[in-house]
Amino acid sequence: MTNLENTKVAWMSRVEEGDYPPLTPAHETALEQACASVAPSWPLDRLIAVSPFWTMRGEAFASVSARLSALGNVHCLMPPSHYLARRQRGEITDHHLEQAAERIGYRGPYRNLLNVVEELGRLPHWHNISDLVDARRDRQHKMAWRDEITHQISQFCAAFFQDDGPLNAQRLNAPAGKRLYGHWRDMTLKDRGIAILMGEPGLGRYFETLPTSEAGLFQAAVAELDLDASRLSAYAQALLLDINGWAAWVAYQDWQQDLASPGTPRTPSAMRSLLAIRLAWELVLWRYTRETDPEQAARLTDLWRRELVELPERIARHRRAQQPLWVWQLASELAYQQPLHRALSESVRAAAPSATPPQLQAVFCIDVRSEPMRRALERQSPAIQTLGFAGFFGLPLEHRPGGAEMAQPHLPGLLAPRVTLSSGSAEGDRRSARRLNWQARLQEWSRAASATFTAVEAGGLLYAGKLLRRSLAPGARPSPLAMDRLDWHWRDTGEALTLDDKVGLARSVLEAMGLTEGFAPRVLLVGHGSHSANNPHAAGLECGACGGQSGEVSVRALARLLNEPALRRELADSGIAIPERTRFVPALHHTITDRIGLPEGEAPLSPDERQWLDRAGAEARRERAPSLGLAPDGPQLAERLDRRAGDWSQTRPEWGLANNASFIAAPRRVTAPIDLAGRSFLHDYDWRTDPDFARLELIMTAPLVVAHWINMQYNASTLDNRKLGSGNKVLHNVVGGHIGVFEGNGGDLRIGLPMQSLHDGERWRHDPLRLSAYLAAPSEAVDAIIGRHEMLQSLVANDWLHLFTLDDASGEILAYRQGDWVAD
Repeated sequence: MTNLENTKVAWMSRVEEGDYPPLTPAHETALEQACASVAPSWPLDRLIAVSPFWTMRGEAFASVSARLSALGNVHCLMPPSHYLARRQRGEITDHHLEQAAERIGYRGPYRNLLNVVEELGRLPHWHNISDLVDARRDRQHKMAWRDEITHQISQFCAAFFQDDGPLNAQRLNAPAGKRLYGHWRDMTLKDRGIAILMGEPGLGRYFETLPTSEAGLFQAAVAELDLDASRLSAYAQALLLDINGWAAWVAYQDWQQDLASPGTPRTPSAMRSLLAIRLAWELVLWRYTRETDPEQAARLTDLWRRELVELPERIARHRRAQQPLWVWQLASELAYQQPLHRALSESVRAAAPSATPPQLQAVFCIDVRSEPMRRALERQSPAIQTLGFAGFFGLPLEHRPGGAEMAQPHLPGLLAPRVTLSSGSAEGDRRSARRLNWQARLQEWSRAASATFTAVEAGGLLYAGKLLRRSLAPGARPSPLAMDRLDWHWRDTGEALTLDDKVGLARSVLEAMGLTEGFAPRVLLVGHGSHSANNPHAAGLECGACGGQSGEVSVRALARLLNEPALRRELADSGIAIPERTRFVPALHHTITDRIGLPEGEAPLSPDERQWLDRAGAEARRERAPSLGLAPDGPQLAERLDRRAGDWSQTRPEWGLANNASFIAAPRRVTAPIDLAGRSFLHDYDWRTDPDFARLELIMTAPLVVAHWINMQYNASTLDNRKLGSGNKVLHNVVGGHIGVFEGNGGDLRIGLPMQSLHDGERWRHDPLRLSAYLAAPSEAVDAIIGRHEMLQSLVANDWLHLFTLDDASGEILAYRQGDWVAD
């Protein structure tokens, strides 16, 4: 028997006999901490912005930044050149820097950014075992282990997780207890190509030595790699960072389970199993090197022990080196906040209630793209009043259009739908059924092995005419949804909503909106949507509050609800009297073209009101045109934007929510005089009409958190697009129909935003500043709400955002710092 066979038998017998000691509670906790460090990433068809740091919010941002930098070379700060350029443009002043250094309590040198560059360049980073083996590998003739491991795991996950992938049937029919790790081990044992590809004969036999269960794998790895609990959490997190995209996908599945069944035990997460797969590769390389190259094995053992010993100090060095950059980052944020402070305070002191009763009220989503449109609309007449509210308009819906089997959530990812809304018309249902049947037949035919090349060529010919029409003529405006019929059912029971149920729903929406009196003759409910071609991330430009869908369903459903005479009578009996003359009108703000369309027709609006909307759209387009490289006074600007949206080769149809920086919950009279440059989430709120501060609590725990998620996704994708963004969208390939994208044909699943959503080829279009949140409410009420919610405590105590209160009578602004309110 050869040495390899003897070793293999020894390893296998140890696993079978249970010679490896069980994990200690400290080891178990360390693994749980690593698995809990990954934030979810939503699929492409319901893409919403998520903070990739969300699950680490319980730690100070600076600590998270240092650890991610040390473990995965992840950047949570801009490079020194970025801050220097802002300094040279006069955007950051000495005063800002001095204030920032004092606020942080940093007394070291920070002005000489060249020294910072040098220090950052000398920082040592953590190396996994695969990295240490790669350091001595013949890279001219052999692939890097890190790249191949990521590729192999990613391809396996792509096949395993797609809804109808080749492994899906095996997964569903697997013996009870079969986990992701077990499937991967079975598949890998059948793969003879890895050893050939890597130029390592005999490698495949080492996969046979792996324990059959993930529990056994962790026990073996902890024992053989000499991993104490104090190092295991960081090491496990570093391994997950190698496959962060797929880890985020698993986290999304866990999130959905928790939403569907809050407070009840869920199916065991696949995260630990995914970690076991990545760790198994480490163990295979460890064993393979020890048996095939004793000299390299000795060196590997020495380097590995040094990695473990030096890990805490490496993280500490990264934190020390980053401290000067945190001064510059805070100085950047102060440079944004201070002019806004002054503008808000002056506006409060100068504001006076409007004496003109509104003829038209327009309720917009708080999305930053709504702010320029609201300003433009208000300029058309003093009889126009706009309000800001979350874009799903408080309806906890999932929507099932006619002919569809699946329902799409139309609410923020923080919330679970409670109501299923089915819509359609008889003819629409028949057309949808025919279309879905044809698509299913085409899909089935194209997947047959004998039809592969025929499908591509025939499909290309069928699609050629459509591409030609898109290229030659504008056509980005989609047809309105068929919503002649609406059926409302409770999602859990399937029972139809009664009139009382609908009244309760409508009442909660109007109260949360702050619109319980003073109704205008016309109340526009303005959702928003973005319609672009050939864009896998298109849902990310839709309404984040609507689960990556446009706001059309929400506004049309709510308008229909609030226009019901029987419902209005019941509402009046409960204290909310909607005048008979008031009509709620659904509208849709197309954010690429800045048109406000009426999906249910023009009839409800007068010619003057329609003209107000058209003129406001023209003003908003002119304001936005330079950011897209278009002349604001150029001819046919609207048509050019239409063409841009329909152009299947356009990589930058719009800038989405880029450059978002603040969240303001205050009466509109406070913000109306200020040009906020499309950088603010604006939520209308008057604390005087909220005696128990229930609305304030709702705002702080939902819209504010969603705004933070959006802010952090844009920040993270800018700070490190390599690890926290999705790279070059020209190279994107969709995975599993909707799961996500690869950049190219492999590598990890990408999360976050593509570079083209953030950079115009010459400069960044998003300035990564932490969200500055302003609440026009008494600080005592804000304090009490923070005390009731862990997520708010974590966000404000650990510097993930800036929180201020605004006195909407005096203009005084207080900042929340270290548990106290101080004048700012």
